[in-house]
Amino acid sequence: MALEIKVPSVGESISEVTLAQWLKKDGDYVKRDEVLAELESEKATFEINAVEAGILKILTQEGDTLKIGDVACSIDTSAVAPARESPKPTEIKSELQVAPPQQAIPATTTSQTEITHKATPVAAAIIADKKVNVQELTPSGFNGKIVKQDVLAALANPGVKPGTVLFERTEKPERMSNLRKTVSRRLVEAKNTTAMLTTFNEVDMGPIMDFRKQYKESFSKKHGVNLGFMSFFAKAACYALQEWPSVNAKIDADQIVFHNYCDISIAVSAPKGLVVPVIRNAESLSMADIERKVVELATKARENKLTIEEMTGGTFTLTNGGVFGSLMSTPIINIPQSAILGMHKIQDRPMAINGKVEIRPMMYLALSYDHRIIDGRESVSFLVRLKELLENPAQLLLGKDPIKSLLEL
Repeated sequence: MALEIKVPSVGESISEVTLAQWLKKDGDYVKRDEVLAELESEKATFEINAVEAGILKILTQEGDTLKIGDVACSIDTSAVAPARESPKPTEIKSELQVAPPQQAIPATTTSQTEITHKATPVAAAIIADKKVNVQELTPSGFNGKIVKQDVLAALANPGVKPGTVLFERTEKPERMSNLRKTVSRRLVEAKNTTAMLTTFNEVDMGPIMDFRKQYKESFSKKHGVNLGFMSFFAKAACYALQEWPSVNAKIDADQIVFHNYCDISIAVSAPKGLVVPVIRNAESLSMADIERKVVELATKARENKLTIEEMTGGTFTLTNGGVFGSLMSTPIINIPQSAILGMHKIQDRPMAINGKVEIRPMMYLALSYDHRIIDGRESVSFLVRLKELLENPAQLLLGKDPIKSLLEL
């Protein structure tokens, strides 16, 4: 009996997918629940599994665009599993007897006389002085002579095989994946449909770095996860978003929708492109909970195992270009959100503090926002509040200065 395997539904907004890769070959015997292929939608990569054991019959090819419900392959469930064959002892013995003994291959040596015979006097002198392997040279002189330029070229490009073209003017067309198409479309849409503006500030990361240095070992031992920078930024962003709700809002037709919760999207560079999984209700999570969620989502992103639900929604985005060495950039809004915060490389810079110059670990922050919803006062005030919280980590406990809170100021 041939059992059809159809493309499953992976989300209400997704009507077609691309068959990215077959993990089994046509005619293979597959077991129940074995992964057969990887499918790629405009938002994520997912797998199709064998619902029963049998012989696989592939009906589509890698790179094909399939509709939801299309038949990708079939399984002949009446097929019997092939028996495993083990080599007989006599066969093994025969193979051992027939195999000839390994003989050492004498190393080829090139004497100075041979070098002189093959090379010009200048080239031979350089070869002897720099101990160049003649086998790595490509003679270009008359009658196969090695000239000076041949030796200098080999010294300038060590390890390059003779005859290798260093800079080839070739092109390699590659089909754009559904995920990359979606990223491209959304980025262009964000630039064309929002009144995007970026404001900058800088934050002294010294207090947080000292905080992490003091508590990272006990934090890791207690919670089983490292204390990173992302939890500080996510926590600070949640407090600042609650104080400036327009930064946490979105436009829906002719309405502005304000969110009384903070679903923080984290931009992650995955093997197949940029993905933005979401930390739900980050305002209600502890630092340890946020760190666990960041690790979980980042791991799934690297393994292409994020679900549609994990990448849907989000009210505000954090993106950290600093991990790649970016000193400053203007991130593009993750629509339909109204703002995105760009974090950058921590770099020691001279700063004027209390009339004195000190070297401090500084980070530039960039807030790109939709000016249709967020005014300049709100964007700048949000960024200033974020800076205040990050430079005073103790405020992340209550969202305000502990002494002012004690004095009810």
